[in-house]
Amino acid sequence: MRNILIGGAWPYANGSLHIGHIAGLLPGDVLARYHRAIGDQVYFVSGSDCHGTPVAIRAKQENRTPQEISDYYHEEFAACFKKLGFSYDVYTKTSSAEHQDFVREFHKKLYESDYVYEKEVPQAYCETCHTFLADRFVLGKCPTCGKDARGDQCDVCGTVLEPESLAEPICAVCGKRIGFRNSKHLYIAISDLEEELKELTASHPEWRKNAIAFTNRYISEGLRDRALTRDLEWGIPVPKEGYEKKTIYIWAENVLGYLSASKTAAEKRGADFEALWGADAKHYYVHGKDNIPFHTIILPSLLLAHGGTWRLPDQIVSSEYLTLEGRKISTSQNYAIWVKDLLEAYEADSIRYFFLANGPEKKDADFSWREFIHSHNGELLGAYGNFVNRTLAFIEKYWEGIVPEGTKDVKIERQIEALFAVTGKRIESGEFKDAIGEIFEFIRSANKFFDTEQPWLTRTTDEAVCKRTLYQCVQIIANLAVLLSPFLPFSSEKVCGWLGIEIKWETQSVPAGYLLPKTELLFQRIDKNVIDAETEKLNKMLIK
Repeated sequence: MRNILIGGAWPYANGSLHIGHIAGLLPGDVLARYHRAIGDQVYFVSGSDCHGTPVAIRAKQENRTPQEISDYYHEEFAACFKKLGFSYDVYTKTSSAEHQDFVREFHKKLYESDYVYEKEVPQAYCETCHTFLADRFVLGKCPTCGKDARGDQCDVCGTVLEPESLAEPICAVCGKRIGFRNSKHLYIAISDLEEELKELTASHPEWRKNAIAFTNRYISEGLRDRALTRDLEWGIPVPKEGYEKKTIYIWAENVLGYLSASKTAAEKRGADFEALWGADAKHYYVHGKDNIPFHTIILPSLLLAHGGTWRLPDQIVSSEYLTLEGRKISTSQNYAIWVKDLLEAYEADSIRYFFLANGPEKKDADFSWREFIHSHNGELLGAYGNFVNRTLAFIEKYWEGIVPEGTKDVKIERQIEALFAVTGKRIESGEFKDAIGEIFEFIRSANKFFDTEQPWLTRTTDEAVCKRTLYQCVQIIANLAVLLSPFLPFSSEKVCGWLGIEIKWETQSVPAGYLLPKTELLFQRIDKNVIDAETEKLNKMLIK
């Protein structure tokens, strides 16, 4: 049994979740469910990112406190993740007492490190909003390519920036010109950790290609030291004399949520927290492309500078971008599909299947209503649901719900054994699309087996053959329920309940004579008219 940490990125608690968030985070739940099924000790953790400028600005716009705003969205996030079947061991928030206490103690020791120093720097300040601004809330012209850019990075040429390097800097909130005020802050010397970060990247060829490429680019362009503290009111107070009016910079505390949340999880189960971060564990970090440097540069730098035996990332599961009907998702323009709305109208397994089978795993992907409805009706319902329901309904109708006697087909059983092995290997390697794709190839072959065997004919012409066919089909269904359990937990739980089996990552068997309970359709067909209706909603958003 291994200790497995799976850290899902922490969404900002300043607005609702959209489908881009889900596309990047779903692989974490697949990993968690798979590792539990094979008997590992799993710590699947995440939470809501409640501090920083984005939350403070949203609170000011709504005349509420940052705590009220972040708590509201935290509760919404938690409800959405639960409905989607995310099996977090701990889903917390950066404003929790446990997280804040952990971060303060971590930073106290960090400040004793040779990698931390003081520096006086110009910090962006908006006279109109009466607040210091985080780098990403400063807009201007990139000094390298001349295009529009944020104060932390130019999305056009990819240059990492400082706000003061922008031409014509303005506030992203009010649009007014900003100024700069000198302020003393604590910095971490990431530039002094270049060799360690190079070695970390080079020793992990299993990371996603985008993670390796992005990290190597950041290193080759020259690592810059980063401020650990900020002149903001909403955040965790800096635990150092003379810094009482400053807070810990959000990037220097939110990634520590993986540590604080896993510590909470370990304490809840009476487990050894240090062992989870030791040599015999395995750590996955699941997030979108934008978050790569925070997990391959920032988090390792904090752990290395802190000292001790903290385990550095093993597997970086970083997705690419998701577009919506061919356009970039834009929360500011309300051009998005909000997860809470999607869950009101569609089944969680249908949502999960689409993003795991068609998501931005290794290249940019697009969500379209046409493809979403097709994947549900054509694959979930037409292939998997059809095979399950036609088999069980046949047994209920002609054998009074009793699994008939039969023998297992050796060739099919070998296919199932191989499928367990290859699916597990692919999940651990982060190849979720290939994993679920091969399972559905097997489902299509199972439907072909049913059609070829023609039990509706052999029922009257050769009953022994008919029984053998149905017996084998029940065994296939039992194994499919377990193989698909990391991907489609709700339908798998339903089928396992029908067949009286547990979710363990091993070949399954249902005995002849087993009495099936009353079953139902595994999935309901979605009317194709939904495509036009949902697309029209999006078009109206664009018109606005």
